[in-house]
Amino acid sequence: MAPMDGSEIIAGQTSHREVIAQMCRQRPVFHSEADLQHSFARVLWDLAPEVHSRLEVPQRLSDRTEYLDLLCIGPETRTVIEFKYFTRSWTGTAGAPAEGYALKAHAATDLARLHFVRDIARLERFCRRSDQNGLAFMLTNEASLWTSPSPGRRRTRDHAFRIHQGRKLAGTLLWADGAYEPNTCTLRGAYTLEWEPYSVLDGLGGEFRYLAVFVSPASIGG
Repeated sequence: MAPMDGSEIIAGQTSHREVIAQMCRQRPVFHSEADLQHSFARVLWDLAPEVHSRLEVPQRLSDRTEYLDLLCIGPETRTVIEFKYFTRSWTGTAGAPAEGYALKAHAATDLARLHFVRDIARLERFCRRSDQNGLAFMLTNEASLWTSPSPGRRRTRDHAFRIHQGRKLAGTLLWADGAYEPNTCTLRGAYTLEWEPYSVLDGLGGEFRYLAVFVSPASIGG
């Protein structure tokens, strides 16, 4: 586990690990990405009431409008958090009080990787100011996302966008070796990926892990 510094503090007040430690005790699984976002914001409020949270904040660019999943506004600094909740099929009961869940399978793991990397690139744009940082957060029970591809496996179109344990993301990433230029993604910083345990529930697909990538002005040379 890498040491935490000021660049990995949410809105200058608390660490994501503190939020996740409390959140997983209360909510070992979520119905949807919106459910995850709301739960994260609620736990953040409990731990750091001086941080104000705003969901789906519009950012108007010259040619389009983007929405920030969660904007955390502290007394002196701000953090943007982008969430991804990618699931395989799982049905069961969890939490207190006990609650039934029926998660759908999201089959397109290649697009899950692409969208997560794009989140990091978006956060790099946000973090050009010294008082702002960002967190790209993925929670999943799809083991193929954190597992390294088998040796000798045929190269896939999302090869450059792999986000398995220990992978280092940096530079210009080409989709299908550059055959589809719109999906090309360039990162200013370099990020070594470390998956962490979140919860283990009964049944196939009951193991959840999370990936947290912090972006700061220091990480992108800002």
